[in-house]
Amino acid sequence: MDLTKWATELKNQREKIFFPIVTYPGLQITGNSIKEATYSGKIQFECMKALNKRFPDMPALPMSMDLSLEAEAFGAPVKFSDDEVPTIMGKVINSYEEIASLQVPQPNTERINEFIKAAQLAADSDFGKPVFTGCIGPFSLAGRLLDITEIMMGLLMYPDEVNMLVDKSTQFIIDFLKKLKATGADGVIMAEPAAGLLEDNQCEEFSSQYIKKIVDEIQDDSFLIMLHNCGNTETLVKSMAGTGAAALHFGNAVNMKDIIHQVPSDVLVFGNLDPANLIKTGSPESIKEAVKKLREETSGYDNFILSSGCDIPPGTALENIEALFV
Repeated sequence: MDLTKWATELKNQREKIFFPIVTYPGLQITGNSIKEATYSGKIQFECMKALNKRFPDMPALPMSMDLSLEAEAFGAPVKFSDDEVPTIMGKVINSYEEIASLQVPQPNTERINEFIKAAQLAADSDFGKPVFTGCIGPFSLAGRLLDITEIMMGLLMYPDEVNMLVDKSTQFIIDFLKKLKATGADGVIMAEPAAGLLEDNQCEEFSSQYIKKIVDEIQDDSFLIMLHNCGNTETLVKSMAGTGAAALHFGNAVNMKDIIHQVPSDVLVFGNLDPANLIKTGSPESIKEAVKKLREETSGYDNFILSSGCDIPPGTALENIEALFV
């Protein structure tokens, strides 16, 4: 798909468009558990297909936001549940000295292969709209391998070692995205939430420069990278935009009025209705009102597309998701 043309069409229709990052609520339609979906590319695909049928106005189809896949490939233990997304339960690296000898694995675990299978099935189905895969960002992956508290201390005490770890994380993500791109999928939503903890100069050094490396290697007219950060990103927008990612996606920790004017007009901007406290637990009426308000606040920006601030949680009522399309 020509994603430049798709982006232009989004801008032209933006007052009617809502792009929910939604996969897991579709399991209510297919009757499957999260655990079943994370081990089956076919079930993931059936979930996407069911959501597309229920919500045909979605401008693109996102795959599940499973941020345990990459760390698991490095050996991190994962906790699985029928009704909660997979969770990393322990770190892989116990000391900074271990980083130099850490081997970058191939992206071919059982669950990664099923994720790639889901992307292939979705790409082959020709839904008439882009299919966006998902992956974690390099600093967030490094934080899962080392432990997020430890890596935040390491930024000051062991910056060379942290950079080495982020670089290895980047190598893995590039290899993973090459496989996802080869399926014919149209892009990826790259979640880099840990970068929201960084100061702007730290974000540039330990996250954005590596994302730019990924963008330069992977992004082209047929494959779009959407960089997602659900943290406090008000001072990080310039660094995020500097990665060259064709689209930026923001979480509900920020006010879009403080963000949108900082983004170049040729970059798509997505955000940022609260997925948990509004979309999951709110009423259809409160959701419609929030959609209306955010549209009004961003009405002067042609490159802004309404979206959920992050992945819409499992168990969200389908009626609430329906209310987003007003």
